[in-house]
Amino acid sequence: MKKYFVLVVTMLLLSGSAFSQRGHDNEKFEAAKVSFFNQKLGLSSDEAKIFWPIYNDYQKELEALRKAHMQKMISFRKVTEIDDMSDTQIQAFILNDFDFRQKDLNIEKKYYNKLKSSLPIKIVGKFYRAQEAFKRELLNQFRGGRPGGERRN
Repeated sequence: MKKYFVLVVTMLLLSGSAFSQRGHDNEKFEAAKVSFFNQKLGLSSDEAKIFWPIYNDYQKELEALRKAHMQKMISFRKVTEIDDMSDTQIQAFILNDFDFRQKDLNIEKKYYNKLKSSLPIKIVGKFYRAQEAFKRELLNQFRGGRPGGERRN
């Protein structure tokens, strides 16, 4: 029964329609993600009340950081040739990327500490494993749902 539930959740999560329409399907995607994590983490209702607010804050903070980073990177991507940029401009973009990655890591550490101080470490470990599984599932779907990303012609 548990394997069937996982299969159903995974199918919902990875359905092609989850990426075809933004608004409504984004809600379906988020609901499937919540279900996926709840199943993988085996959260009790009390643990879920602790986990989800922390996770939601974590996602908001990461999203804000990544949005700001993308805004900075847009101008870098508009330049077709590095040779057209000054050394100072190139260095600024590289250092900006380092800064972004450090801030991203700082957010990861911050929320790791929040999770481990609020929940059993086994659940925190399951969370990190579930994140990787979720990313693999999405990547597999993006690649056409086949091992190695092979697509049918």
